[in-house]
Amino acid sequence: MTVLQFSQSVPTVHTRGRILRHFTPNWFATTMGTGILAVCLAQFPGVPALHTAGEALWLANIALFAVLTSVYAGKWLLHPGAALRAFDHPVVSMFFGCIPMGLATIVNGFLIFGPSLFGDAAVTIAAHLWWADAALAVLAGLAIPLVMFTRQQHAIEHMSAIWLLPIVASEVAAASGGLLLPHLAEDAQLPVLFVSFMLWSCSVPLALGILVILFLRMALHKLPPASMAATSFLALGPVGTGALGLALFSANGGQALVASGLGQLAPAISGAALLGALLLWGYGLWWLGLAVAITINHLRRGLPFNLGWWGYTFPIGVYAVATLRLSSIFPLPALTVFGEVLVVALAAVWVVVVVRTSRGAYNGSLFVDPSLES
Repeated sequence: MTVLQFSQSVPTVHTRGRILRHFTPNWFATTMGTGILAVCLAQFPGVPALHTAGEALWLANIALFAVLTSVYAGKWLLHPGAALRAFDHPVVSMFFGCIPMGLATIVNGFLIFGPSLFGDAAVTIAAHLWWADAALAVLAGLAIPLVMFTRQQHAIEHMSAIWLLPIVASEVAAASGGLLLPHLAEDAQLPVLFVSFMLWSCSVPLALGILVILFLRMALHKLPPASMAATSFLALGPVGTGALGLALFSANGGQALVASGLGQLAPAISGAALLGALLLWGYGLWWLGLAVAITINHLRRGLPFNLGWWGYTFPIGVYAVATLRLSSIFPLPALTVFGEVLVVALAAVWVVVVVRTSRGAYNGSLFVDPSLES
């Protein structure tokens, strides 16, 4: 991705207008990474300071999401032609999936941090936002592949893990549905569980198929360029989120089944979901190891910064949460320690990426829409 530099240290009025025109959905990856770090920090109830930090980060993420949504809405209102051109671009269009995934972290925060701040209203807000998020995820998962098939040009040598972004949004919503279940009234649980299973099914099998193509692409055409290095971690995203979703279905789905008169199915479904979560988590270890090795390989040759670096954050975060969730089921100290190490790594990466993103946002160099370059 080409990064344009501005000579001014502070954007001028003309530059601010250009920033609006060149705003892309890539920016919503910042809400994904920030939101998942907030969720990770809340996984340690014995450390109140981390919970407080996560809460503050979640509130900041709500503000960030609101700002980005306003800016993007402004682009659609003032530059609709430029906004529409994103659908023709084989890279920019993939990042539409970041919008529902960023929103899902806010939904999760309402369930984790919201009750202490807003009382019972937090669950009501989370439930309404979840249905909206599920609809956006399905829309991204259908619309972007459709434009891939009808309006864009793709080649196997140019393929990368960003193909996963519009697809994975549905399973992220599914995992949020699993987290929402125990907070709902009994008569509202089964619809959410059923839809969550459907969302998971519309995403994980297709994502696993894309990973097979990605393996073939790297075997035939080697690694993507350094500017796309962070995409190596995106492969970890659907595996970690898929495992987390199944673990949540296993833990929280039984109550919904019992309340709906389907209690005889609860042990089988919960057991199958837990087994699936464990197998997907193990599969993720391979992709994590490969992603680390690819990143080290690129670091030795130089790794230019761009918004794609946010691709390091969300996959590590969901895999960390999945790890900690499994460690609460399987009494293995090593599993807990591994999850904690992943959270520390996520926090370190997040700090670096936030600093460099803030710098690029301030001088305007990160506001580039490749779909307009032609």
